[in-house]
Amino acid sequence: MLPASLQTPAALVLLAGGVIACFAGYRVFRVVLGIYGFILGALFASGAMGTEHTTWMIVAALAGGVAGALILIAAYFVGVALLGAGIGALTASLIWASFGGEPGAITVIVFAIVGALGALALQRYVIVGATAFGGAWTMVVGVMALTGDKAAAPRNVWLPYPMHPTPGQYWVLLIWLALALAGVLVQLMVTGKQK
Repeated sequence: MLPASLQTPAALVLLAGGVIACFAGYRVFRVVLGIYGFILGALFASGAMGTEHTTWMIVAALAGGVAGALILIAAYFVGVALLGAGIGALTASLIWASFGGEPGAITVIVFAIVGALGALALQRYVIVGATAFGGAWTMVVGVMALTGDKAAAPRNVWLPYPMHPTPGQYWVLLIWLALALAGVLVQLMVTGKQK
C-alpha cells in the first residue's frame, strides 16, 4: 500500500495507463505490457515492504515495477499466450466462485492451457479484449482513487480485483463494462484496425 502522499500521482499513472490500454491497446501492445508489468511488479514488491519504511517501499516498488515491465516486454512473443492463460484461469475461478468454491490446481492448469491455445488462435481479438477490459478497470480504479470515492476507500490505489466491489457499489461493474465495450469498439473500428 502506498503512503497517502503518493496515492494521487499513482492514481494519475493508473488513469493514463488505463486510457491507453483501453482505447489503443492493440496498437501499442508492447507499451501496454510494459505499463501492466510495471504496475504488477510494483504491487508485488511494495506489498513485501512494511508501510513504516516509506523510502524502502518506494525503492522496492520502483525496482519491482521496472523488473515487471522488463519481464512482460521481453515476453512479448508469449504475451498473448500468457493473456489467454490468465483469462482461462480467471474463467475457472469465476465459474467455481459462482458455486461458492475454488477450483483445484489441475482445473486451473487445464483452463489456463485451453485459454492459451485459444488466445493464440484468436490473437488480435484476445489482445483487443484483454487490453480494453484491463484498461477500463485501471481507469475506474484511477478515477475512484482521484475522487476519493468511498468504493475505493477500504482498499488502496492498487486495487486488483474487479469482480469483488464493495457491497452496494455494483454500479462500478456497470461503468467498467461500459468502458470496456467502448474500448473494444474503438480498437476494432479505429485504433486497432489491421492494415
